[in-house]
Amino acid sequence: MQQLYGHKTDRFIKVLGFWLVLILAIKIAGFFTWSENVAITRVFKVISRISMTVAIYWIYEMLKARGNIASFKSTHFFPVFLYFGYLLLGLTSMLWTSDVGVSALQWIMDFESFVFCWYFVRVALLLDVFHQHQKLYLSKMMAIAIMLIMSIFLIGVIVNPDDFYRLTHGGEEARLGGFFMNPNELGMLACVGISCSYIEIYEKRNRAMHFTFVLLNVVALILTGSRSSTIGFFLITTYFIMQSDNAKMKLVVNLGMFLAIPVVLQTIIFKQGDIEEVMSMTGRLPFWTALLNEGLPKEPLLGFGFMRIAYRDFFQSVHTYAGQMTHNTFIQVLMNLGFVGLSIVLSQVSTTVRAFIKDGDKIRKFTFLGIFIPILINSFTEFGIFGETNYGILFYQILIIYITLEYNFKLDRYNLRTLELKNASIPLKFSEQLKKNAVLNNSLHKTTA
Repeated sequence: MQQLYGHKTDRFIKVLGFWLVLILAIKIAGFFTWSENVAITRVFKVISRISMTVAIYWIYEMLKARGNIASFKSTHFFPVFLYFGYLLLGLTSMLWTSDVGVSALQWIMDFESFVFCWYFVRVALLLDVFHQHQKLYLSKMMAIAIMLIMSIFLIGVIVNPDDFYRLTHGGEEARLGGFFMNPNELGMLACVGISCSYIEIYEKRNRAMHFTFVLLNVVALILTGSRSSTIGFFLITTYFIMQSDNAKMKLVVNLGMFLAIPVVLQTIIFKQGDIEEVMSMTGRLPFWTALLNEGLPKEPLLGFGFMRIAYRDFFQSVHTYAGQMTHNTFIQVLMNLGFVGLSIVLSQVSTTVRAFIKDGDKIRKFTFLGIFIPILINSFTEFGIFGETNYGILFYQILIIYITLEYNFKLDRYNLRTLELKNASIPLKFSEQLKKNAVLNNSLHKTTA
């Protein structure tokens, strides 16, 4: 048998880890508006997203060529099946959509990001099986990639506050995000980064770095002024603290969060003391009411077409503002794919949650819940996991594949032989199979002789 780990393989995987983080960071960056020039933004988004999908596929094939056997098994059928059903209905809606160009573009971007996630999760699983000693975990890669993005904003708001702040509430409030990204979406990204760092801290992996990441992400979250993301932060922090065995730390953190509630309520939730604004969810409730009462009856069964909420580009009622999207991912589905689409989506989410509940791996459950909570909360007030293309969809697609896919350690004789010939880092989990395969080959050889 070949050596368990090779120095050349170690160097290769370390370099590969750097590129995987960079690929994920560029993929996330592809959802931002980095220039006020529409043409430049479109070109960057197309090139960055497609090139990163090609890059992750190339890495996947390269790992296979080096003897990392791609043997996977699906643990849950329906989450992926129903998600494809949602995409299929969206594709079919091109027959009746109110704007084929818009619907087709949104659908292609969603499908392309799913392909990226399909290979990214597989690469992460291969690295976890064949190169576990390098500790290239999904949570670690996501935490670093998100921190790279957040660093741009934290530095940018100091160097160039005019571009990195967005003025809201009649110019009375400055929120981190600028024209680059909706502050609520940016706050959600900070929450996901915090969750991924929490997982690394819980697993006692490079705690100093990830405590720093948490601190910087919290600063960014506060600067975004996002109510929904603040709620998400409190929920995920409470959840992870409850997993700790340190009673003193639980007491201190919970006491600190309790004392912070009045400050959060005054500075983030009830801004400028405007209670009416909060109760109407900044005008969303009247808009949703108008959508359901005036818009939905026109196309109740199959909707207006993928990512369309009206026959025109905007929906506007007499008593509401004009909106191109619903600010609620489930109402968005109801409007663009009707009750048929909403039924598929609700079934898909419920089967995904069911897969999470039945999963026996503690860290995988931590990872799922830590990412799922902020993106689900964001889905009730912004684009969300079934809305117009955004990185919340990317994260949800990662979760779907991550929670339903496992490595299959039962290899056939051909793959075992490939493992012996090509791989310089054979995991111990395969040793027993290799011994049995060697005995079988010897007995077959003697019988033939």
